[in-house]
Amino acid sequence: MTLRMVLSAFIITLLLLELGQCQKKEDSSPRKLARQKSKGKAKGRVSAGGESKASSSMTEAKPEPVQVQTFITQVLEKGKFQRVGDMLTVPAGHLLELRCKGKPVQWGVPQYVEEENDGRLRVTQHERHGSLILANSTGADTGEYTCYPLHCEDKDCRKEYDRAVRVFIFFSDPRELFVPSPHYYEVIQLRSNRATTLPCQVTSPLAQVTLHREFPPEEVKVDGTEISFDVKKGFTIYRPRPHHAGSLFCIGSLGGLRQSSTKYMLIYVNYPVSPPSPVIKASSSSVHIGENLQVSCSVVGEADVVIDFTWEFPGQQIGRPLYTEDGVHPMRSGGQLRQQSESVLLVEEVRDVDQGKYSCTAQNLEGSRTVSTMVKVLPARGSAKLKKL
Repeated sequence: MTLRMVLSAFIITLLLLELGQCQKKEDSSPRKLARQKSKGKAKGRVSAGGESKASSSMTEAKPEPVQVQTFITQVLEKGKFQRVGDMLTVPAGHLLELRCKGKPVQWGVPQYVEEENDGRLRVTQHERHGSLILANSTGADTGEYTCYPLHCEDKDCRKEYDRAVRVFIFFSDPRELFVPSPHYYEVIQLRSNRATTLPCQVTSPLAQVTLHREFPPEEVKVDGTEISFDVKKGFTIYRPRPHHAGSLFCIGSLGGLRQSSTKYMLIYVNYPVSPPSPVIKASSSSVHIGENLQVSCSVVGEADVVIDFTWEFPGQQIGRPLYTEDGVHPMRSGGQLRQQSESVLLVEEVRDVDQGKYSCTAQNLEGSRTVSTMVKVLPARGSAKLKKL
């Protein structure tokens, strides 16, 4: 019995020694040491103030905001949606309901829809999308609808224009091919330095549209280079010239319906390429009391460009009236037809108060520039001889 107890104790002792050796090996394994080392680094040293040095030297990195792809869907019926492209056609009179994924978003609508305040338009922001509902739609609602994702910091939000999603919506009306206009005639400037668009906007992308001149009555050729047509914009004249001016209108046809648009009165304006460069010159930099003074301001520039001159002069302080002589003279420079515009300021019987700075501002449709010159007033001639006598 005693021998059995001794053997049992001996075996238990051996098992305990073996278990200790295994534990020691596990503690000294590379994986265990690495875990302990990383844990020690995470804890760091604690300063006298009780702050961890590791945490004080590291700033919390704010997570980057995740940009959600923005897109517009049309609600067809309850639980049924359709993702829209850059164009959409909705029959006039139908309810339009759009959803734009994002939080928050802001909607942009055609000017007519925005200005009209009869309760047909309702915009709502939900948890994950913004919705736009337009009831009792008409052909006049045709135009571009835009969803702008908003970037907000605290309460300050701004539109993210580069992530905006746009869709042009036609509200097709079987009785109105063109978007209604309150004007019978619309005046449009044909600027020589930029393209001009005649907004013959149709309510259906299927309408066939042609451009016509009222006097003499004729169809205007649309070649896609000088003039082109876009169903969302109208007719664009890329390089307006004097022969494009006049009374024009559009004719649209769809099925058995044929209608005319608003008439556009096109007025050609030769816009200069830059502001004028005036030159100012006085008849004399010094003038005696009682004599006359002339200060000229001239501009050499493009033909048929109107230059407006304005003056500032010392005599204005005492109410001296402005007397000027203006003129335009054609000239040639480098083989090109140019024109010289000039304004001459006349000051009769100069007085002491007329001494000082004379400034001329020349202005055209592109801007203005100002030039100045100084004039000195001397005593009247012969006054020195009288003093000697």
